[in-house]
Order: sequence, then structure tokens, then C-alpha cells
Amino acid sequence: MTDLGAVAWPPAPIRTERLVLREPEARDRAAFIELLASPEVHTYLGGPRPRDELEREVPEVPGRRPGCFVVDLDGAMIGEILLSRATEHRRPAAVGKVDLGYLFLPRAWGFGYAAEACAAALDWFDGVLPGEPVVLATQTANIGSMRLAEKLGFTGIEVFHAWDAEQWLGLRSPVAPSD
Repeated sequence: MTDLGAVAWPPAPIRTERLVLREPEARDRAAFIELLASPEVHTYLGGPRPRDELEREVPEVPGRRPGCFVVDLDGAMIGEILLSRATEHRRPAAVGKVDLGYLFLPRAWGFGYAAEACAAALDWFDGVLPGEPVVLATQTANIGSMRLAEKLGFTGIEVFHAWDAEQWLGLRSPVAPSD
């Protein structure tokens, strides 16, 4: 994965009705470790990483790279959104396109935060790179992620088998630049 090209990074914080999407900070380190170590979060992502390993390896300011947004609720990180160009992918249809990824802490599930935050990130993306498609891959067994993909306007283009499970690849067609 590579950055988003000539996009200025980091952008100003993106505010929604309830959330702020912002650049990662040192205060987010514990939440990043919690996300990566959570068995619930990684049910469909190959399993969690050991917490002791994460404590050693996660940098002081994790996720500091173009396309990585912390999702902040009332001053605390509840999730992460990633927009990164897929220079390599298991599916040829995704190569070269920007891939949307997201992780949310289990305590933030069920409140619509993922839909709100992903929609805001995609709106930002449409403003800085108009006309570019976005892909999203998830396990077909991940019903919540499948529903979110549909809500965000992704259309299934391929079902494939990888990582010992059936995967779904969706495409969000480019939003035409406004004049």
C-alpha cells in the first residue's frame, strides 16, 4: 500500500454530527493496541495479535501516515479509518484503486459510528481525489461489514476465497467532480 499521492496530509479535522476524524496522536496508542489485540475486532481479520508483542512494537504515535484517520468520540479514540492505494491485492480489480478499511472498538459497535465516520472520510476523499473509485474487501460472513458496505454505496464485483474464508470485493463508483 502506498500513500494517496499529492494529497496534502494531514487534513484539518473532519467533524460530523457526533465524531471527529483526525490525525493520530500519542494519546491514541493504548486504543490502537486495544484494537489490534481485540479478539472481537479481529474475528474476520485472521485473529488478534498478542498484547505484549503490540506493547513492544506499536510506535509512540501509531498510524501516522497519509490516509489514516482516528475516529474520535468526545475526545477519545473509538476507531480507525484507512484509505490507502492498493498497489498489490489478491484481486486484479482492486489493484491501483484506493481501499477503504476500518476498525472500531467493540464498545462503539451498534451506534452507527462506523457509517457516520466512513461516509465522512469518503466525502473528504471525493473532494481531494474526485473521480477515483474506492474498493472495500470483507468476509461474506461479516454481516455488519457487508451491511455497511451497501449503506456506503459499494456494489459487489467479486466473491473469492482467501485467508481460509469467502471474501467479498465491493466497488464504490467514482463521484463525478462538480463544476
